[in-house]
Amino acid sequence: MNEPTDPARAFRVERADRPPAVVLTVHGDVDMLTAPLLTASVDEVLAENPPVLVVDLAEVEFLASAGLTALVTITQDRASAVLRIVAAGRATMRPIQLTGLERSLPLYPTVEAALHPPGRQHG
Repeated sequence: MNEPTDPARAFRVERADRPPAVVLTVHGDVDMLTAPLLTASVDEVLAENPPVLVVDLAEVEFLASAGLTALVTITQDRASAVLRIVAAGRATMRPIQLTGLERSLPLYPTVEAALHPPGRQHG
């Protein structure tokens, strides 16, 4: 018989330094159990004062209201970093759109688009 999986164990955040940005890729469900872990990961990176922080939700399978609240909080408490959120899949965009947050969150379709937004010089 299979043991039930613990959602908090399936959840993880991977960090990649892509100067001048830090990219945090979130895996699993973002719900009331894991949203604080996401916020803690973001706070840890923001303590280093990176110029840009990209939160990549492409690998998120479920985004609950607690996860949406965490995204709003992260956006408001980002200190001096420019925050960019990658969300394109149904699991993330549907709840964002249903709540109207696409108008207030800095959303991008891919990590590359978030790292190099239109109108920016990069080389």
